[in-house]
Amino acid sequence: MDIPKIHEGEYRFCLIMWEHEPVTAVELAKLCREQLGWKRTTTYTVIKRLGEKGVLQNENGTVTSLVSKDAAQAYEIGELVEKKFEGSLPAFVAAFTRHQTLSEEDLDEVQHMIDRIRKGGKS
Repeated sequence: MDIPKIHEGEYRFCLIMWEHEPVTAVELAKLCREQLGWKRTTTYTVIKRLGEKGVLQNENGTVTSLVSKDAAQAYEIGELVEKKFEGSLPAFVAAFTRHQTLSEEDLDEVQHMIDRIRKGGKS
């Protein structure tokens, strides 16, 4: 499945939707007002736009996602690695770790992911 581009404001909206779905458009408008400072009309415009893109569906006022949070994040990371690091995951990891302090727990978790991948599993 092709993942449509989700822009930053849309992504912040999606985080709210993913956390509360299925959720009514009315409740989403309330949550977006509280968390993002959006007007009701802004929320409805984003619901319409993301529906047209195939990111969500709005059936009888109930909004549910068609693209999962995991799928959207994986797509964005893939785009980032491709555009900024010429598709090189090691270059991305090297750049990231040069400017981040990783705890022993973080390192152990990453090592477990690598071990699972080597054994043919998913990360």
